[in-house]
Amino acid sequence: EAPFFVEEIRKHLEQRFGAKQLYESGLSVRSSLDLTLQRAANRAVDRGLRRLDQRRGYRRSVVKNILADGQRLDRYRHERWDRPMAQGDIVPGLVTSVTPTSAQVRLGIYRGELGRSDFAWTRRTAATDLFKPGDLIEVSITSLNETSRTVAVALEQTPLVEGALVAIDNRTGQIKAMVGGFSFERSKFNRAVQAYRQVGSGFKPFVYTAAIDRGFTPVSTLTDEPMSFPSGAGQPPYTPKNYDGLYEGTITLRHALEDSRNVPAVWMMNQLGPTQVVSYARRFGLSGTLQPYLSTALGAGEGTLVEMTSAYSVFANQGIRMTPYSILKVSDREGNLLEENRPESHDAIRADTAFVMTNLLRGVIQHGTGAQAAALKWPLGGKTGTTDDNSDAWFLGFDPDITVGVWVGHDERKTLGPSETGAVAALPIWIEFMQAYLAGKDRDNPPQFARPSNIVFLTMDGSRTGPSSGASEIKDVGEAFISGTEPQPSQWPASTISPP
Repeated sequence: EAPFFVEEIRKHLEQRFGAKQLYESGLSVRSSLDLTLQRAANRAVDRGLRRLDQRRGYRRSVVKNILADGQRLDRYRHERWDRPMAQGDIVPGLVTSVTPTSAQVRLGIYRGELGRSDFAWTRRTAATDLFKPGDLIEVSITSLNETSRTVAVALEQTPLVEGALVAIDNRTGQIKAMVGGFSFERSKFNRAVQAYRQVGSGFKPFVYTAAIDRGFTPVSTLTDEPMSFPSGAGQPPYTPKNYDGLYEGTITLRHALEDSRNVPAVWMMNQLGPTQVVSYARRFGLSGTLQPYLSTALGAGEGTLVEMTSAYSVFANQGIRMTPYSILKVSDREGNLLEENRPESHDAIRADTAFVMTNLLRGVIQHGTGAQAAALKWPLGGKTGTTDDNSDAWFLGFDPDITVGVWVGHDERKTLGPSETGAVAALPIWIEFMQAYLAGKDRDNPPQFARPSNIVFLTMDGSRTGPSSGASEIKDVGEAFISGTEPQPSQWPASTISPP
């Protein structure tokens, strides 16, 4: 149920102890995997990639036809049919007959019918436009009757797109779930740990972290208007553009992050200096290519999903980055301890800066590009990420205990589709996983992000709460500031700020 996770452990053990000891002597391994969360991750990635693939249409040309291969409808058997089937399973179905309105399918001993509603996502109304007798198609079982041996089914197809998900415990760095691709059988390449991809707008929080550390605040004003920057001798100027092609003039830092405005992020990168910002990203554990160029503010640099997920856990973990790991203990056949791993911490950023950034990233979910996740009604922060031409879609988010990252894309760099942003392609997968994660939580008593003693809140009317208030939960108390950086009430830009 966790082939990518297990393969990472196998490779480590073979490298550390050698093939002979691994395969002949016998090793006992205790891992960090949470099987319940892993199953939720498997399901979320599978369903999310299938939904995306269906938006791109049905691929009739790749369907195998057994009659064309010289086989008979009544004698054909598929090895999957020998195993138990249940509601929710996706299995091969053999088309036995077709009318304009439906197709009859056989799944071993079971019979079912594909009606128009079952293939509506293809945007075709006639079954004869889609199916021929002998077609071997994928169907999902929506209900199953053992007595009559009939099933209700819906049309599916294997996605071409890939995706990955990683869940990391904030306080320990333990990897609780990992999906490295749509199918381990199709490709053993682990996109969670091996693929360095452009991170898109997922990089912007690192820019604004550097800004908060340098005295900027959530209500500092940034410039969102057409601008160009010199690119060097003989090069055309660099002219960043917003995703929507519009400009909003003077806006706050909070709004710039919540709405993922590109131009203000580049403006801020220019103010701080690209080298300074890249050094901050390194503190978060990013090891990929990060050039000190202004375009890096928009995610031109590269990172792996596990690195980016670990980096975002810093915000929820009071500025501390925990090294991700998956092996807790390794023992030999006699019980002798051969390897033991414990949480390894690194000071990344100040706790007060991390809290302000957490407060800002909560706004992304409550008011911004991640607003779909607000329906979860839980203390959450996160950020969407989309690269040029929508070739990579990200969502990275956290609660006080866990950080989860999702990446969607093709192995070769090509577009996912004209509207397949991080919010459309990756966020729904993240939400489905988080729904399963939250199923076992006390929804009436959620955990809270730890508030450093030097954090001050300003409300919309300019009143304040501070270290002496004892408040640990951000509700409608207003904006968070590091003590000494808060503006006077007369400076509060009430028209442009919404409290988290």
